[in-house]
Amino acid sequence: MLRLSGVGVSNGRAAGPVVRVAEPLPEPPASPAVTDPEAEAARIPPAAQAVADGLFARAASVEGDAKAVLETTAAMAMDPSLSSRAEQLVNQRAVPAPRAVLEAAGEFAESLRATGGYLAERVRDVHDVRDRIIAELLGVRPPGVPALQEPSVLVARDLAPADTADLDPDLVLALATEEGGPTSHTAILARSLGIPAVVAVRGLLAETAAIAAEVDGDSGAVELSEERVEVRAAERADTTDWTGSGGTSDGTRVKILANVGAAADTAAAVSARAEGVGLFRTEFCYLAAEDEPDVATQRAAYAEVLEPFAGKTVVVRTLDAGADKPLGFLDTGNEPNPALGVRGLRVAFDLPEVLDRQLTAIAGAAGDSGADVSVMAPMVATPEEAAWFAERARTAGIARVGAMVEVPAAALIARELLEVVDFVSIGTNDLAQYVFAADRQLGALAGLNDPWQPALLRLIAMIGRAGSETGKSVGVCGEAAADPLLARVLVGLGVSSLSMVATAVPAVGSAVAGASLPACERAAETALAASDAAGAKAAVRAAFE
Repeated sequence: MLRLSGVGVSNGRAAGPVVRVAEPLPEPPASPAVTDPEAEAARIPPAAQAVADGLFARAASVEGDAKAVLETTAAMAMDPSLSSRAEQLVNQRAVPAPRAVLEAAGEFAESLRATGGYLAERVRDVHDVRDRIIAELLGVRPPGVPALQEPSVLVARDLAPADTADLDPDLVLALATEEGGPTSHTAILARSLGIPAVVAVRGLLAETAAIAAEVDGDSGAVELSEERVEVRAAERADTTDWTGSGGTSDGTRVKILANVGAAADTAAAVSARAEGVGLFRTEFCYLAAEDEPDVATQRAAYAEVLEPFAGKTVVVRTLDAGADKPLGFLDTGNEPNPALGVRGLRVAFDLPEVLDRQLTAIAGAAGDSGADVSVMAPMVATPEEAAWFAERARTAGIARVGAMVEVPAAALIARELLEVVDFVSIGTNDLAQYVFAADRQLGALAGLNDPWQPALLRLIAMIGRAGSETGKSVGVCGEAAADPLLARVLVGLGVSSLSMVATAVPAVGSAVAGASLPACERAAETALAASDAAGAKAAVRAAFE
């Protein structure tokens, strides 16, 4: 067997025959020039609509995260800006429609990549939509996961969200990709389905003779074989201890919450018996808006998300937008380094009236829905910024106010932050990216963004101590919270609430319920003493075993 290493992003070990996901279609040629550009351009919108219809049809057969992913991809296929730009290229240069779609999608993807952050993560989605529309125009089968005839290990360069959304966990034993990172769709959906997964496996696709593989989502190892191996499925996470009320086995209260972005996400959260919402990403209510929605429109949109959680905790993050998530009504200009630019709360310093209107809408929606609503600000760097936000939120009628800890400065002055706000919530995805100066979208740097990195855990420990010293709560709402084993470590570091993708709620709730607080604290000490991410995970697993 040939042993390769990557980053384990979904726990468990499995083995079986390899099935390779098809590579993207060859690049469509720019010639010969079409003789009737108008007729050629007219082919593009129906092709895009056909792709969208197919994705919506798939979405109708699934629920929760899978449904949301498929619907989001379908909406992107219907985006008129993509089709209209492709039509324009056909009419201007007489290029064939498939080539025009390729070039228009390339322009769109490049603009997202340049901005970084959340929208940079959508580049893979753009490429997926591009390939599906091109395949429709050419009358060929789109690239993606083939129909599986037996339980298999999927091997790919990367997987598009629509590829992973409706995978059958009874047929997909494990996933291994050459690209991707801990916060990629492959990672998130593999965790939600309980499928072992390893990403950023360099050299994976070069081993074309391999017919079988063993994937270890704990260690990040992938072993390839040119001979058949015994098929072994991973054991599913035990969720029998999840009662819908989070806490350790000795009674320490730990809230188990869900991350949501729109009303479609709430059904999955309710189904998973999440205790509430630890992160409501309000910018999802704005993404299609050309103009700022008025207070009444925002209030109605928020209330729709909040209503299923009447009487329960909901933490609303105010608009996390700006240079890396450009919105039509926020003119923040061009920046040389958007990831370090005017984003999150920083936008509000120049446009406080936008924040005030949002806070008014959130307060109104809280009253309409009956949910126990708190708000928190993204990209807080100093106590002065946190105090400025807290004053405006309380003036709007919101009693409980917090701050996101996403930049190292906020982690280092967590105690001072907690003196002016009621709680903090750690966004581990961004915090890791900034701590290691490693773009979380680059597969080559995926190891640095592993949430088991001791440097990241030591920062979280500092924040946890600040919470204990001030008697205020510390939450985690990044992808780190979705790892059942790491969740125990986070509890041992002083974290009092964990918020995650809805489908991870039962497994994480059960994992926390299956350990005492002293055991979690000992595991945390073990992880902090490790020299690397793999060592931290292995030591903690051994401690609990």
